Amino acid sequence: MTVALMWEARAVEGRGEELLAWAKAQVLAREPERRETFRAPRDRVLVITWWDADYDAAVPELPEPSDELVTRTVHRWRFESA
Repeated sequence: MTVALMWEARAVEGRGEELLAWAKAQVLAREPERRETFRAPRDRVLVITWWDADYDAAVPELPEPSDELVTRTVHRWRFESA
């Protein structure tokens, strides 16, 4: 089974590039099968990781950035392949 984890954060205005660099620099405890990083308007950054694991398996996740870098708590979703 494949499970995908989505991690989405919104940077403080004007700090989108800094948040993007921070997200790309994060090293997970182990490597996922696949990892992609995206950016969107309003200084948002999205990271999706894919794992060969059950839906509720414990897999490494990106941490929360510092409060000075983001406008709100990180949003996280978990999906399974359909």
